[in-house]
Amino acid sequence: MSEADGIVDLMDVPQHGEDEISREDLYEMFIPDILNGSWSFLEDAVILYSYYVDFHPSPADRTYKPFSLFVKSSLPLEAEKLEFDLHLAKGRSVMTRLIPTGPVAFGKDEILLAENFHELCLRVILDLSDFVSELVVLGKNSNSCRLSTLAFYLLLPVTSEGSHRTVLIDWITIKRCLTSPIFRGPTNPTEKESDDLIMLANGLRSKRDVENSLVYVPYKNEFFFVANINYEKNGHSFYKEMGSSTFAESLAKMYGICLKCPEQPLLHVKPLFHLRNLLRNRKQEQREAPKLYEHFIDLPPEVCQLKILEFSKEIGSSLSLLPSFMHYLEKFLLAVQLKDRLASSFPEGTQVTASRVLEALTTEKCKERLSLERLKILGGAFLTFAVSWHLFLLHDTLDEGQLTTKRSNTMNNSTLFKLAIRSNLQGYIRDQPFEPSLFFALGRPCPNICNDETKKGLHFSHQGNEKAKTIRCSRGHIWLHKKTIVDVVEALVGAFLLDSGFKAASAFLKWVGIEVDFDASYVHYACISSSQFMPLAELLDVSSLEDHVGYKFHHRGLLLQAFLHSSYSRIAGVCYQRLEFLGDAVLDYLVTSYLFSVYPKLKTGQLTDLKSVCVNNRALAHVALERNFHKFLIHDSDAFSNDIKEFEEYSMKPASVRSSLKAVRCPKVLGDLVESSVGAILLDSGFDLNCTWKVVLSFLEPIMSFSSCHLSPIRELQELCQSHNWALKDSSKKDGALYYVEVRVIGEDINELASSTNLSKREARKTCDRNLFLELKSRGYMKVKSLEEVIEHCEKMEPKLIGFDETHIVVISSDLEPEGSSWQSLKENQSPRADLFPKRKEPVTRTNATDGLAKKPAKSRLYEICAADGWKKPTFECCPAELPNVNMIEEAPVEWCGEPRRKKNAAAVNAAEGALRYLKQKGYLPDQQ
Repeated sequence: MSEADGIVDLMDVPQHGEDEISREDLYEMFIPDILNGSWSFLEDAVILYSYYVDFHPSPADRTYKPFSLFVKSSLPLEAEKLEFDLHLAKGRSVMTRLIPTGPVAFGKDEILLAENFHELCLRVILDLSDFVSELVVLGKNSNSCRLSTLAFYLLLPVTSEGSHRTVLIDWITIKRCLTSPIFRGPTNPTEKESDDLIMLANGLRSKRDVENSLVYVPYKNEFFFVANINYEKNGHSFYKEMGSSTFAESLAKMYGICLKCPEQPLLHVKPLFHLRNLLRNRKQEQREAPKLYEHFIDLPPEVCQLKILEFSKEIGSSLSLLPSFMHYLEKFLLAVQLKDRLASSFPEGTQVTASRVLEALTTEKCKERLSLERLKILGGAFLTFAVSWHLFLLHDTLDEGQLTTKRSNTMNNSTLFKLAIRSNLQGYIRDQPFEPSLFFALGRPCPNICNDETKKGLHFSHQGNEKAKTIRCSRGHIWLHKKTIVDVVEALVGAFLLDSGFKAASAFLKWVGIEVDFDASYVHYACISSSQFMPLAELLDVSSLEDHVGYKFHHRGLLLQAFLHSSYSRIAGVCYQRLEFLGDAVLDYLVTSYLFSVYPKLKTGQLTDLKSVCVNNRALAHVALERNFHKFLIHDSDAFSNDIKEFEEYSMKPASVRSSLKAVRCPKVLGDLVESSVGAILLDSGFDLNCTWKVVLSFLEPIMSFSSCHLSPIRELQELCQSHNWALKDSSKKDGALYYVEVRVIGEDINELASSTNLSKREARKTCDRNLFLELKSRGYMKVKSLEEVIEHCEKMEPKLIGFDETHIVVISSDLEPEGSSWQSLKENQSPRADLFPKRKEPVTRTNATDGLAKKPAKSRLYEICAADGWKKPTFECCPAELPNVNMIEEAPVEWCGEPRRKKNAAAVNAAEGALRYLKQKGYLPDQQ
């Protein structure tokens, strides 16, 4: 495909058919640059930037040990302002944010202590079985571990002095934890006063050491945080779960454990948590969540082994949040990185937020509260609209079918996939839910080392089954569907559109490789060229038609073209189809913008359903009938008249009567008239989408109420069967020109059949499905929630035209016919435009309105002059600098070469100025031009 068609050459990228777009490939995920790479140990001090991690639980039913994040470089401003919720059980949540607290210097010994504590924390919450043994070694093979570590940062406990802006690393807690017996091997505790000691399973320990520590209970094979010592209970106290038995008796009976010191007070302990993904999209209640009190039990000290000193339940509460927090922060930093990369490429994109970019990079498979699905719908609609307007203006001689083919080639899944890969977007995508057990960081490197020798064995030996998708490697490879990458491109378009507007979305498309910009002169040319249709004004009342449309045209020729059917015999080769092509794309975007803004909480499937309700051919046909568009249709087909009349009569009958009648086929031409009218309005208004938006809202106002939302009968029946787990079977056969279709619904207590005959197999199937659906509905079988019910109860906002930030093009009002065109030329099936410059003895006389051309850029003036005179549109091509300025060839277009310029557009303007001077010299232009 050529660059002129709006897309750069992609011959260097392998071709993929649409059937291959669902395949998966292996891609390496990016790590934020700010976290990539270790700090240096060559200098006496390591300087790290600190950020206090502020937790705000709702409700406030937990106490969290303060922690800070330490990184080698300062975080971007958006990350410093980051706030988000971590969702806990029972509707509880913790609002989490970062507060910058400045750089911190670590001595060589301190950085080793910090790294060891960081490793300790990760291993406690993720590799707890390591702590069953009597000895755990920290910092083992630290150099080799660094090579397989992707993200470098530290999470350390801190203390604050009145303000979160001033924090100090809690070295006392860190050192106490790291001097625990498990990190030094078995030791004999120092003898102290008897009232200060307590007997544990691994010897006498100080009560101070035991409180706020982590212990292991072998007979339960569980770890516990010791909150305090319960002096009100001992081994002779009743164990409530065992009725009248005491702790000592129940342990002896159930586990054969005989307490040597049953008179010792019990330990009040809290079980160690199971790490969970706190980013999951858990439905939150509207009411305030109740407090969920911590669960404690009492245990005899003799069954507990002391593992880590000063490792309190408050530290545990914080550690239960930090992996989910860091996973989200890494994704957010990557979104900031992509945003900055794009903003440096095109300044229009600076307003997009990193949060919006992150939304566009997160798929629904992540099961988080945000995903790209809604943005994808918005971006896809804009992409279709933008490519359509570009092709419509660029290729003024192509018909609707040719334009549709070019549009498909420009923005089909295969093309978008290749563009995304070439732009290196795939590494930013996140397509898997956070799995805590696969959380790797400094101190806990990924065990699957991935390199050229091991990559195949790691990822391709299990290809084709689910196991391959769960393998994590040291390079962060994941399997991605090609369609997922395409979805991200569309979602990023939606992100720029929502936050920055049309200009930014168009600039992003250009950055990817899709050109959608156009010169204003193209719009002028399209408008002025429409004057060739003005002779058709003799056939109808144009003013009355404008009243029915609800818009006064500057160029009535556009309106006449919008109602000209290809069957009209007196003019060949032109009709409303090009305008229909443009209007269809405009209508799709405007309806998407309406639904996206009015229903912010609707799921993507429901948005798609509503859009199909608004812009299907039958809905648009009713708009055309309501506005009497069919009465202005310019055509030469009696069949059209009969079909429209039959459909009009059917539509005017009450719904109760229509339900008992055979459905009448909806003439496509009615919906086409609405779409071509929208296209004509957009052009005539100078691409003023605000103006077009108001007219479209008036068109669709009866539909947008959604008082009766009906999906297609086929879709309705399919969803009903799925909700009740029924089987849906169909069969068909052809008898002459007719199709006979049967549809059967089979369930546990259902066996319903419907049949229909029609010239169209699809129409026969729709009739069967409609009859079956209505029959089952009348018997009380309904979906869990109908679309009408969803709309009735969902949140509604004011409609907005999303993203439009363009200045509309001022078009010159002109309904004059171009010279040489007449009603006679239509009768003779001639195009009103001449093939070459018409020979004139006198300069062309122009209206005062056209005199304003003298103030316009040379290219715009040249386009409009050619359109007004019926000449072919001028084309601009780059050529060698040594060509002559003017090249006159008999019976051929006239060519001008401008002076060499650094930019293509500047060279084109110079050539246009030369052309205008030549035309004036030869008498084609009056002196004032």
